[in-house]
Amino acid sequence: MAHSVYIHIPFCTNKCYYCDFNSFVTNNPQLIWDYLEALRREMELTFREKPVEQVKTVFVGGGTPTFLDHEQMKQFLSTVQTYLGPYLADDVEYTMEANPGTTDVDKLRLMRELGVNRLSFGVQSFDNALLKRLGRIHDTDDVYRSIDNARKVGFANISIDLMFGLPDQSVAIFRETLDKAFALGTTHFSAYSLKVEENTLFHTLYQKDQLPLPSEEAELEMYLVLIDEMEKHGYAQYEISNFAKPGFASRHNKTYWLNEDYYGLGAGAHGYIDGFRHVNAGPLAIYLQKCKEGLPRVEQFEVPREDAMEEQMILGLRLREGVDLDRFAARFGISAYDVFGTIIEEETEKGLLVRDGAHLRLTRNGMLLGNEVFARFLR
Repeated sequence: MAHSVYIHIPFCTNKCYYCDFNSFVTNNPQLIWDYLEALRREMELTFREKPVEQVKTVFVGGGTPTFLDHEQMKQFLSTVQTYLGPYLADDVEYTMEANPGTTDVDKLRLMRELGVNRLSFGVQSFDNALLKRLGRIHDTDDVYRSIDNARKVGFANISIDLMFGLPDQSVAIFRETLDKAFALGTTHFSAYSLKVEENTLFHTLYQKDQLPLPSEEAELEMYLVLIDEMEKHGYAQYEISNFAKPGFASRHNKTYWLNEDYYGLGAGAHGYIDGFRHVNAGPLAIYLQKCKEGLPRVEQFEVPREDAMEEQMILGLRLREGVDLDRFAARFGISAYDVFGTIIEEETEKGLLVRDGAHLRLTRNGMLLGNEVFARFLR
């Protein structure tokens, strides 16, 4: 039974140089209105086919959801209320991603009034030169203004995204970014190392040897600085890339790491319901056309039991607490040790995994070599 809903708003003011998400730059308001209507139809059909019982988390991602102007935002959030309002839990976590520079007091107030209670700002860095290098449209002044405005209208639960391992970024520059980030006193941080993805400007530059990335050693040092500084400032690392003040871990993201069901709505969105995964059409024209005909799915398949067990281990190990072994046994009717015993023993001997009561988790060294450990669980 799904208690979480992901909704994708694919529009952006510009394409960041590292971004390979399903996002589009447009200055055609009609396209946005058409998209919102297609999304409404997808909601109607989805919830008719798989009725909602209770919604504990909603996450609106992108793109840049706050790219929507005031009227579009009102229309979008009203549609969500129409289809999900009666089912929202009293303590629902309702997150919207936002870009500094695309929110003003009026838009934030509207979002707050129509149910959004958590914001995730894509800040990435507090170094203006680096922000330009990334193709971001905001500067640090926009960050301070945006967070100030969000607090003014009553947002208490605010997350910031940061990146490290960026072109020409030194450990010292990253430390400065962390100091400025902590000064804002937000409740949550997500921090990711740069991955150079295909079909991005950064990939083109990388192939031409024109992307001066830090060394692996420097990037690792940034990650270690990140973990230490977060702990010092009272942010617990609850997942490889996520840190929160007590009580502010993202419940929506934990849905993914616990491998639980969720609805996925919008262009290019993925969903996972009753053992079936689906993928929506990504290109806007195809998504819009498919929504006129029915659900905009381009792929739907049952996840084989072996794959589900692998996912349960790999996703669960991303969490600091690790994989809940009792939950694994209850879900699959077999112990994780019966399926992956040899791998678990070998990785434990290497000092990368440890059994901690009813949980199996990565050690500190294991956190640094997470991808190597995860690869072991793939057949």
